[in-house]
Amino acid sequence: MYLNCHSYFSLRYGTFSENELLKLAESNKATYVALTDINNTSACLSFLKQAKNFSIKPLVGIDFRNGVEQQYVVIAKNRNGFREMNQHLSSHLHAKMNFDKNAPILEGCYIIYPFIKVLETNKTEFMENEFIGVSVRDLNKLKFSGYKNYTSKLVVLQSVSFRSKRDFNAHRLLRAIDNNTLLSKLAVEEQGNPEDKMLSKEEVNEVFKEFPEILSNTKALAEGCEVEFTFSKKQNNNLSSIDEAKADELKLRKMCYDNIENRYPEADEEVYARLNKELTAIIKLGFVSYFLINHEIVQYARSKDYPVIGRGSGANSIVAYIIGITNVDPIELDLYFERFINENRSSPPDFDIDFSWRDREDVTRFIFNRFDHVALMGTYVTFKRRAVIRELGKVFGLPKAEIDKLSLGRFERSSLDKMELLVLNYGNLIAGFPNYLSVHSGGILILNDDIFNYGATFLPPKNFQTIQIDMNIAEEVGIHKFDILAQRGLSKITDTLELIRQNQPDAFIEDIDNISKFKKDPAINNLLKMGDCMGVFYVESPAMRGLLTKLQTDNYMNLVAASSIIRPGISSGGMKEEYIKRHRDPKRRDQGHPVMLEIMGDTYGIMVYQEDVMKVAHHFAGLSFDDADVLRRGMSGKKTSKGQMEKIEAQFRSNCKERRYTQQITDEVWEQISSFAGYAFPKGHSASYAVESYQSLYLKKYFPLEFMVAVLNNGGGFYSVETYIQEIKKCGGNVLAPCINHSDHPNTILGKNIYLGFGYIKELEAKTIQQILENRQFFGYYKSLDDFIDRVEISIEQLRILLKVGAFRFTGKDKHQLLWEAYFRKIKSKKNSNQPGLFKIQHKEYVLPEFQYSALIDAYDQIELLGFPLCNYFELLQDPVYDYTRVDELKNFVGKKVSIYGKLICTKKTTTSGGKEMCFATFYDIDYNIFDTVQFPDKVAKYPLYNKGIYRCVGKVINEFNYISIEAEAIEFQKIKVDPRFITTPFKV
Repeated sequence: MYLNCHSYFSLRYGTFSENELLKLAESNKATYVALTDINNTSACLSFLKQAKNFSIKPLVGIDFRNGVEQQYVVIAKNRNGFREMNQHLSSHLHAKMNFDKNAPILEGCYIIYPFIKVLETNKTEFMENEFIGVSVRDLNKLKFSGYKNYTSKLVVLQSVSFRSKRDFNAHRLLRAIDNNTLLSKLAVEEQGNPEDKMLSKEEVNEVFKEFPEILSNTKALAEGCEVEFTFSKKQNNNLSSIDEAKADELKLRKMCYDNIENRYPEADEEVYARLNKELTAIIKLGFVSYFLINHEIVQYARSKDYPVIGRGSGANSIVAYIIGITNVDPIELDLYFERFINENRSSPPDFDIDFSWRDREDVTRFIFNRFDHVALMGTYVTFKRRAVIRELGKVFGLPKAEIDKLSLGRFERSSLDKMELLVLNYGNLIAGFPNYLSVHSGGILILNDDIFNYGATFLPPKNFQTIQIDMNIAEEVGIHKFDILAQRGLSKITDTLELIRQNQPDAFIEDIDNISKFKKDPAINNLLKMGDCMGVFYVESPAMRGLLTKLQTDNYMNLVAASSIIRPGISSGGMKEEYIKRHRDPKRRDQGHPVMLEIMGDTYGIMVYQEDVMKVAHHFAGLSFDDADVLRRGMSGKKTSKGQMEKIEAQFRSNCKERRYTQQITDEVWEQISSFAGYAFPKGHSASYAVESYQSLYLKKYFPLEFMVAVLNNGGGFYSVETYIQEIKKCGGNVLAPCINHSDHPNTILGKNIYLGFGYIKELEAKTIQQILENRQFFGYYKSLDDFIDRVEISIEQLRILLKVGAFRFTGKDKHQLLWEAYFRKIKSKKNSNQPGLFKIQHKEYVLPEFQYSALIDAYDQIELLGFPLCNYFELLQDPVYDYTRVDELKNFVGKKVSIYGKLICTKKTTTSGGKEMCFATFYDIDYNIFDTVQFPDKVAKYPLYNKGIYRCVGKVINEFNYISIEAEAIEFQKIKVDPRFITTPFKV
């Protein structure tokens, strides 16, 4: 009978899981065990669920503490008590305030005050549900205390935090990490007591034999508790009440039939049959409110002109398409509704709704304001092995070099000393423990009852309450997660449109949602075919660019396929290469198995999408679509019912036997499914991504400068800032250094001139940028350096940065001259004011020598302050390029050796089947055109690519399905000119 037990969800304190607590209790023949983590209820629902597998009655509660100082322990009598204690905890976590010494009135709970605390406060009055908790070490004090007469109020409160000395040692290390201190300096009061362990039933009876009433009180308290949860897929956030359910059903039906002509102007029998089939399933399984809520969220975003993409398996639903949650036509793409919803699913359906990273917070606020019971989904960040070894190294006081050695694994175990071995051993023990609570990337809970019925909440920085349970346990009690996600691709689109309106106010812009027109545009499709996709969502990486070129992708369906083929499951299994060959050579398609070709004719008999697992299972092996989806989920690592996968595999093989397939064919198909399912994309997911890619491709084709500026202003993408700047130059733009009169914090565009934003300038302070922009907004452009100094209060150090980067070039003066003038002005001037002066200040003119302009100094100043030069990097080479080939000439030298110069953009290393290292690299040439190289293992070590500079690449030109690359034989780094700023010329005397 233990009423105060901690799991490792008592963060940086506890040392084992809730499941291990149950095992410990059973081994000690405990009848009742209460999980009472410190200021946390994360494990309570899991504890209740797992306890069904043990002969133990589970109790749940909270150990309320201020830091490590225990105030009282609360045990829930029932579901109402569980809600009360969660609410009490949450109110204090939100306000970040300490708990009072006395608990509030919690009618559905038992409250236990530690005996030591009662002694300190001289508490004499106790409510009916309040008790005094006595531990084993308290017994001697109790014998000599007046509280021994409070016989009806005494219960056992023996804390359980450790199982062994090893647990206690791990606990001390966790406390040292939490306090950011050396283990040797860890205060005793910051630690638990090593005696906080579980005793056997016999030992407890022996210890408390003089106080039998304590044991009987404890038993009575435990027997008075019953917190019941139903763990099933039956949902708990169906917001429709029984009376309103019919109204919601009618509402969803009406929405579908009112909007069907917008999506299907000539809807046929197939469309109506599919719609009715889906509506029947949605209503039967109780998902009506789930659709209505998602629709309401999407409609709010559209009312605010926020871009939104509905994706995930929800794209398989014609209902979602008709009412506007998604923009993917499941009829056109032959998407199975059973992939989204079927009666065998043990988890809720899944809509992933993407918003711009700028808009998601407002959408989240709308959800919190619109619905009554809302919380963000919590998630736990666990201790990672390398990170915890570093933390433990610090706790033990090891030197940095030793910590690096241990965390990186660069050691022979036999050479380690005792301290280093302790770090490794306890690192292995603690790795995987929950470290701290965080916020799920996009999950929001919307319930029809109180959030506190399921857990306590805390407030992260943006002040949206977040529940302490994660998505796994939420699913177990039937709570549906709404996925409200953010991505930068959508912001690129909206920002591009705004930049076009500003920079080209008379330009005609197509409706950005007119995807059907974009799909048919040869100019847009040619960008895909050429792999010219820099900055385009999801398709700009070197691997994707190469795949698009090999496939000669020139239509929407091919892009959808490419988005899935790039995934690891297909690539690593060799199916990507086979798909390319069959796509390019119709005769090769005949090599596919006839049954597989019949099932997956659109992908040449090759599994490309997650739905293909269902197709094969249904058409090849005769499984129902519901069972086929269970098979897909199980092979993808998703949860299924116990024994369900084994049963379906047996059915699969039995059906194949009945269809007279050979054992070899059956095994081959099963193996293909097994190796493929865990990595593939759902087809609807790929299609949703392809829609957004087409929107970006339209903008890139017809408004390339505005599009690339928007890409940069939204954090870029796969490549570095410098690479996108070269792309702007390739598109005809003039990229200019920040200007005091034309730049903003982000990049700006005026005609074909792109002014880099102040945000790129290293060490330029935010307050300086704010002053510059605010003063310019109110009082107009700066007319000169003197005018700027008069108007903006700025230190000479900050002004020097602006002058060095060339922000005052509008004056027509050399920046070195301006630097000298700035020093003289700042030395002589008094403290400036942001207010304009009543009279114009008269400045003294200084006679300065003439300065000679140096483009090389400019370039090095830009490298120092921006991270890259604005000139063509090839102009900085120490030795001029010679005997070289340009990218647009490579197609003329297929199979021949060439020499080409390139500025390194990125590299990707991989290992061969023999464990040796290969390297793929991407460069741009002197004309800003991109090319790729591959280095085989014997060349990687000889010619390493360490620096992002210019290399001379020598190798054979390879043409693989129109994708040109170079098999590098030698890659040599090219030196650039010496920085002239550090060259000193001796004076002649």
